[in-house]
Amino acid sequence: MEAEIKEIKNIQTLLKFTYGLIPIVAGADKFTNLLTDWTKYLNPGLNSMLPFSDHVFMMIVGVIEIAAGIWVFLNPQKGAYLVSAWLVLIALTLLASGSYLDVAVRDLAMAIGAYTLAKISGLIITKS
Repeated sequence: MEAEIKEIKNIQTLLKFTYGLIPIVAGADKFTNLLTDWTKYLNPGLNSMLPFSDHVFMMIVGVIEIAAGIWVFLNPQKGAYLVSAWLVLIALTLLASGSYLDVAVRDLAMAIGAYTLAKISGLIITKS
């Protein structure tokens, strides 16, 4: 039984670094746009409702993503639920816009991984 718990903890650690670091890196890039121009992923319908520029909106998104990534490191179960929901939300906005459907599918797959981290973290809490 101890070997299984150790293996589950190893899996949790790998997932924690994945779903902690990715939001932090993506969130930080909302300020620099080194990886991509994030505003191009914004649903035009949502963009037209914003009271500020799309760039400001993406910086707000970046702060939320950085906070979510940090939360994964501090509390993997709750943080991973947040990251999972956030990824589903992003995928839904992309699907609604009819653009970047490949990214939407990848975000949904990543959401499943983040959800898995949350569930595994819950198992570790109850077994400890």
